[in-house]
Amino acid sequence: MQHGPVVRRRKLGAELRALRTSAGITSGEAARLVGWHQSKVSRIETGTSGAKPADVRLLLDAYGVADRELRELLVVLAGSEDTGGRHHWWHAYRGVLPPTYRDFISLESQASAMRTLETTVVPGLLQTPEYARAVTRAAVEGLSEERLDTLVEVRLARQDVLRADPPLELNAVLDEAVLRREVGGAGVMARQLERLVEAARLPHVRLQVLPFAAGAHIGVTGPFVIFSFPSTSDLDVVVLDHLTSSLHLERKEDLEAYTEAFHALLHHALSPEDSLDYIAATAAGA
Repeated sequence: MQHGPVVRRRKLGAELRALRTSAGITSGEAARLVGWHQSKVSRIETGTSGAKPADVRLLLDAYGVADRELRELLVVLAGSEDTGGRHHWWHAYRGVLPPTYRDFISLESQASAMRTLETTVVPGLLQTPEYARAVTRAAVEGLSEERLDTLVEVRLARQDVLRADPPLELNAVLDEAVLRREVGGAGVMARQLERLVEAARLPHVRLQVLPFAAGAHIGVTGPFVIFSFPSTSDLDVVVLDHLTSSLHLERKEDLEAYTEAFHALLHHALSPEDSLDYIAATAAGA
């Protein structure tokens, strides 16, 4: 288990090493092609040091990589600018957001798909402003109103990934407790459930409810997120959230274990259609 920035450096380095090998180029030859010392190529490939977007572009040009999506993804993994030449919007909140949260947002913004198990609260991408405020206030003690406003603003800005072109594909399993826990009062919760119903009707959002009747299940150990990326599955990562930090799992065995766990949860959960009816009925007070 590693913190996000380390994982991303290692993933970037491994991908660059694989591309260099596929191109039939040694690390020494790569260094000469881009005008570096061989040790810099080695440090980048092992994840010992990071790479700037310009460095990544130089290497990709040297390796003859023309795949636009793969190039853009690897540039983003370098961590300072995104695919459209637009600076990451969350950089403006650098003084407020901890590094692990910024890295989570970065992964979320570039992922093509997100699978998540939520056991306590509504996924951040589907929260209403009032619900987000209530959750944030409860999770972080002693917040000033100004900082609370900022954190809620960030939470809502993250939701733009669901309106992007193409949008993030969200597949969420919600424990029934998510629907039953009254956050912010009855009115706030009613509007939040209505928002879930609206979201569940979107073609790129799939919600499934895991009812209490399902009993004990593999998800009782806690929530998790699996991010998937375009072009290559080698960059997929599992994120586990904790009170003060996030942990990222990148090993093939971990990814396989959590993918299997998610499939098992889908088997125990209600179908998307039945889940939509269940959420609507809960919203109506049934």
